[in-house]
Amino acid sequence: MPGRGYILFHPDAAQALPTALLDIAALMGEMWKAYPSSLSHFMTAHGILPDHELEGLFRDGTVSADRPPAEGQIQPASIDLRLGSKAFRLRASFLPGATRSVTSRLDDDLVMHTVDLSSGAVLETGCVYLVPLQESLNLPAGISAAMNPKSSTGRIDVFTRVITDQGVAFDQAPEGYSGPLYAEVSPRTFSILAREGDRLSQIRFRKGAHQPVRDVTVSVDLQGFEGGIVGYRARRHAGLVDLARIGEHKRDRYWEPLQAPDGQLVLDPGEFYILASQEAVSIGLGEAAEMAPIATEIGEFRAHYAGFFDPGFGVSETGGSGSRAVLEVRGRDVPFILEHGQPIARLVYEPMLEAPSKAYGAVASNYQAQGLKLSKFFTS
Repeated sequence: MPGRGYILFHPDAAQALPTALLDIAALMGEMWKAYPSSLSHFMTAHGILPDHELEGLFRDGTVSADRPPAEGQIQPASIDLRLGSKAFRLRASFLPGATRSVTSRLDDDLVMHTVDLSSGAVLETGCVYLVPLQESLNLPAGISAAMNPKSSTGRIDVFTRVITDQGVAFDQAPEGYSGPLYAEVSPRTFSILAREGDRLSQIRFRKGAHQPVRDVTVSVDLQGFEGGIVGYRARRHAGLVDLARIGEHKRDRYWEPLQAPDGQLVLDPGEFYILASQEAVSIGLGEAAEMAPIATEIGEFRAHYAGFFDPGFGVSETGGSGSRAVLEVRGRDVPFILEHGQPIARLVYEPMLEAPSKAYGAVASNYQAQGLKLSKFFTS
């Protein structure tokens, strides 16, 4: 961290130190063995930018917006992205390609009509919308960005990804990119009432190359939580979800609770499920993580649309001991039997450039210490 000095001891070097330092070396050696990823941000010149660095991106013009950052928009390792004032209803998703801008593709053949979000509008299931975001980027050399749906977005089955000009892949902005950002929004199960300023996606900034430090496989818990419930299946043709009404939607109108008395659950093709991991998950202050898709040969389903885990998630010091990973799961082409303990996703860890000023859970959080938990929009 700026203004502070650190001495790091590798356990193999302890024998070369003066006797007076052996106790310190032993202590640091044990920390190295137990928490290598949490110390790596002091040793490397690459990693995810923390909150105090993210604030600086607004000041130096790396991130621009017509309005200053909103309260809570800057997270420990990411920035929430805000919807602009309009949405284009598209007949299909697209990528602009390496030589074209997004606006150059928005002709009458692709755009069916325009939706005004300034006072709120319903985005319907089965439709594809493109929303210019309030934030734009001017990335310097050595800084790239990656995007992902927010947890609350993924848990209501709203398929969201970000597009850039000259984009050849979703949810990526390479170093040196300068231009606008657009959110592709496609509600899959519930229609949503969205407004200008709503935050469906988030963005992380990375200095240097993507260099994961470890990869952990996560399995599904089908033994049951409170009341023997192992998960929820979304009800089709339920009412819309108003993104401004947090905690005001009756759970049972939108979700069917599921049990698995034999430790098995059949995933129906095309249905959307909320499940939870068997393992408790924790993200140290010197690391960030992303839930990555599991290999398709393991099962006929897709798990976890929303993948960012911030430093401090699941850490006991911030009240997160025992936190599970909540999994958004969609069955694919054929019915599939999911069994208790079956691998379902991968958690990929990488170093932070520095520890954040405020860890996840240090301020109000919807998902710290979660078990099997629906999106923040629902109440029992």
